[in-house]
This record gives sequence, C-alpha cells and structure tokens, in this order.
Amino acid sequence: MNHPIITIEREYGSGGSVIGKQVAEQLGIPFYNHEILEMAAERLGVPVTKLEGAEESSPKSFLYTLLLNSNPARTMEDNLPVSDKLYITETQIIQELAEQGSCVIVGRCGNWILRENPHKFSIFAYASKSFRLQYAQQAYHVPEKEIGVVLPKIDSRREKFYNINTGGNWHDKNNYILCLNTGKLGIENSVSLVVNAVQLMPEPELV
Repeated sequence: MNHPIITIEREYGSGGSVIGKQVAEQLGIPFYNHEILEMAAERLGVPVTKLEGAEESSPKSFLYTLLLNSNPARTMEDNLPVSDKLYITETQIIQELAEQGSCVIVGRCGNWILRENPHKFSIFAYASKSFRLQYAQQAYHVPEKEIGVVLPKIDSRREKFYNINTGGNWHDKNNYILCLNTGKLGIENSVSLVVNAVQLMPEPELV
C-alpha cells in the first residue's frame, strides 16, 4: 500500500498511541492524535483545555438539544452542546487530513469516518487488564491506587463514544484490518508488524 491512512482505536493502556507514533516515524508520514484536538480548538475559537473534557464524550440527541435550548435568535449550530460541535469539527479535520495524504490517526472514530477511503488501514490495539494497569502506571504516571478506577472508566467512555457515533461495536474485529494484542507482542514487535503489514498490503482496486 503506497498511500496508507492508518487509523488506530485502542484500549486504555494498550500502547496504541505510542505504536502509532513510532509507525508514523518509520514510514515517514504525519502522526495525529492530540494535534486533532488542537486544530479543532483553533477552529472553534476555544482553548484546548476547555475541550479536553468534551472529547470522546457521548453525543446528545440533536432533536432533544434543539427543543431544550430552542431560541429563534440562535442558529442550529449554537444549540449543539460542545461535545457535538467538537465531534463534527474533528470529523471534518480527519477527512481533510486523509485527503492530504498518508498519515496515522489515533482514535476519534477515524476508521468509521474514513470507512469509504480505499487507502484506510484500520487497527485495534488491546491487551490484558494486568498489562494495561502496569503500562498506564509507567507511561501515564497514574497512581496505583487510582488506576483500577481510571482504566475501566476511560475504556467505557471510548467504547460508548464509538458505538453511539458509528452504530457499530468498538470491539468488533470486522471493523479492523489488524487487531494487535500488544501485551503479548510488545510495543516494538507491534510496530514492526504494522509497518510490514502496511507495506505488504496490496493497492486497492479503484472503481
């Protein structure tokens, strides 16, 4: 595959973001994770710190929001909660980034947003709970007494965010080309597998 658009969904503490960054470096292509949030903040004219809590939040019903906040002086976009505005903006950004060329995009339903892109190479990174607990403590410096609560909370949030926005199942292997058990493979081997798989992937037949 000469023009891969690599999307990565990942369980918390599986190392998916690190794998994505290293894959991007080895392939010499751009890497986008928190950068997408920064771009969205700039477009919305809101500080990044005010959007971080809204990212990967479950969207609210559009109709319910309009009824709840109905006001003739406000536009439909004004009536949307911040989380919905952010998701719409990030969707547009992801589509634009994919149009610009090869890149790695982490999270944010990238594999679903780019579902019609023939160059998409979708990945899901997962690992055992014990591996992820240890990884999160070491990589993210989460206190040991808190990690047992933080891990399932973030996983649940990501899963709900994905399922509601896509109508699919975050854990469904059919949504991905490659599923990586990073706890068994290790980060370095996972990176090598992705790079090799992308390079071996045949070019899509464009109709």
